[in-house]
Amino acid sequence: MTKTQLAQTIQAILDEHFPNPAIPLKFSNTYTFLIAVLLSAQCTDERVNQVTPKLFENVKSPQRMLTRSVEEIQKIIQPCGLSASKSRYIWKLSQILIDQYESEVPCSFEALESLPGVGHKTASVVMAQMFDVPAFPVDTHIHRLAKRWGLSSGKNVVQTERDLKKVFPKKNWNKLHLQIIYFGRKFCPARGHNENECPICKLLKKKS
Repeated sequence: MTKTQLAQTIQAILDEHFPNPAIPLKFSNTYTFLIAVLLSAQCTDERVNQVTPKLFENVKSPQRMLTRSVEEIQKIIQPCGLSASKSRYIWKLSQILIDQYESEVPCSFEALESLPGVGHKTASVVMAQMFDVPAFPVDTHIHRLAKRWGLSSGKNVVQTERDLKKVFPKKNWNKLHLQIIYFGRKFCPARGHNENECPICKLLKKKS
């Protein structure tokens, strides 16, 4: 089986189990989504969703965010971890959005990645989910699953992203990112994984 055929098989299983995956983060507009994704770095979506209702209370824009001090923001987001740096990033990028982008979140990888605290993965998530631009955000979980399923032997997320883009149709990238995350949580976790109970690993075991 070629990697493209393997990808087609995996795509069919993902479509069967998660045909319409919802965005797991709570948000009300593109700005709050960007902040939520930034907070999710090295933190679970569940924890972020516990924090953001208070963070976004009466705050839906960069201007409103700047009515809070960095210290106030840090206190609210502390459960997410890395709160000292993340609070500074949130304050600084909000100021930049006001000064350089008329308070709007820019729709380009280059502009997004130039914002404090916004790396390639965060920019990819925003471009994919908010602007419907084909992207394949790869975090440590997708990197792990791509290796486990034989889709990539990449040593890092950059190489894994390249490998996944080669074997999956571009039109499916945005949905696949979410499908793989949901599938991994339910069937293919890092710990306590049972390949006989995972629809993908079970199939791969049969074909090997």
